[in-house]
Amino acid sequence: MARQTLPQLTAAGLAPTFEVAAMDEYGESRQIAVAGERPLTIYLDRREIVTLMTLGGHPEALVLGYLRNQGLVRDIGEVTAVQVDWDVAAAVVTTVSGTAGESPMLEQRTVTTGCGQGTVFGDLMEKIDEVQLPEVQIRQSHIYELLENIASHNDVYRRAGAVHGCALCAGTDIKWFVEDVGRHNAVDAIAGMMWLEDVTGEDKIFYTTGRLTSEMVIKVAQIGVPVLLSRSGVTQMGHDLASQVGVTMIARAKGKHFLVLTGQERIELDAVPVKRQAPRRSSS
Repeated sequence: MARQTLPQLTAAGLAPTFEVAAMDEYGESRQIAVAGERPLTIYLDRREIVTLMTLGGHPEALVLGYLRNQGLVRDIGEVTAVQVDWDVAAAVVTTVSGTAGESPMLEQRTVTTGCGQGTVFGDLMEKIDEVQLPEVQIRQSHIYELLENIASHNDVYRRAGAVHGCALCAGTDIKWFVEDVGRHNAVDAIAGMMWLEDVTGEDKIFYTTGRLTSEMVIKVAQIGVPVLLSRSGVTQMGHDLASQVGVTMIARAKGKHFLVLTGQERIELDAVPVKRQAPRRSSS
């Protein structure tokens, strides 16, 4: 099947950090890097949809991924252009029909805990029942290797902090690593990149520095990724949804430690670390 015509895109990515003056605990002044944070308002066929707070590193992919994950645009072939203009802090999306902004889904909003986002449109919770994910076996040793590889990618976080990072991984290789003000923005940017390059998720692992909430599970399931890995914790609803749709959920993953919350049967324990012995108490 021939590849669909891709939308016309601006290339409006911005530098992720700024230098500012700060005084340290010794009363000395020095320059430090701080993460950028900019509003970007999305207009879909002339209708204002949402304002996202973002680093601005991958704005076109972020917009496409947001529309994809919210179910506002079902096929990338429907999008004719995404034009980002930072002078007015706007992203203008046009579609073939010119009527995507009239979707009834825009009348239904649910407040969420998402950093830099805050809403889920329409009936995404109901549509999650339609998701079918493959069962993927994962080696414990591969989890450790992947965590080591990811450690070298937190560039903005190391320089400035105040951001979350997400990665799409194939085996132990990292295909894309995106940092942004909120983890949901980073997920959406990767979803947009997958759309643009026609990358599927059935053999991938999704890594995030953020907590595993229901919205994170929904977004990862929608892009077809069966494994969700995080250095942070998990919410009850996130856990329940992961169980429901078949996402293998691995939390608190750092160094040699991790907790498999769902899909335990898909983990091959081939690198079990030696348990530390508790010190013996003296009998005296």
